[in-house]
Amino acid sequence: MEFIDPELEEYVSRNTSPEPPLLKELSRDTNANILMPRMLSGHLQGRTLAMFSQMIAPRRILEIGTYTGYSAICLAEGLTTDGLLYTIDINEELENMVKTYFEKSEYASKLRPLIGDAKKIIPTIKEQFDLIFIDADKTNYSMYFDLVFDKLKPGGYIIADNILWSGKVLTDDPKDKDLQAIKAYNIKVREDQRVSCVVLPLRDGLSIARKL
Repeated sequence: MEFIDPELEEYVSRNTSPEPPLLKELSRDTNANILMPRMLSGHLQGRTLAMFSQMIAPRRILEIGTYTGYSAICLAEGLTTDGLLYTIDINEELENMVKTYFEKSEYASKLRPLIGDAKKIIPTIKEQFDLIFIDADKTNYSMYFDLVFDKLKPGGYIIADNILWSGKVLTDDPKDKDLQAIKAYNIKVREDQRVSCVVLPLRDGLSIARKL
């Protein structure tokens, strides 16, 4: 996920608004106790997600892939006063940790964690969303895009994480199913006439698609 010089990255982080104390605590806890802590959004990407949400001021957010809850808390920062964020994860082992930090958050009443298979849960949510964040199993990215599209309001946004796959998108390993799925997703979004899109080389890459 490292694409820029470490000193430059440190400079960028130093000149970005500081990580809120609760998120700093969550980051430490995740890195100390949870497998694959690199999955955490972290300071720079977290502040970016919070900024996007604050710019959009969404009333409803859907997140696919909760992990330990860091990105959900960031995204909740921009919710309207009556806003809600639904976040789905299949890993029930992290449920208690997620709920603990959600309850500590000032956005606790707006966060709706759901445990289970996103493919089955998404059709049961009777909402129209302003912002959707996809950060789950890469092989299903294109399926998630199709599954949520009709639930996205016109002018709404779909943001997908890990879209550069540690730079491997410049290679072509047929055996890497995640890589193939990511590359297919990028092409799918680029060619979809119902959206405009941009890819940002931030951390491991963010794809941002706006529904026309």
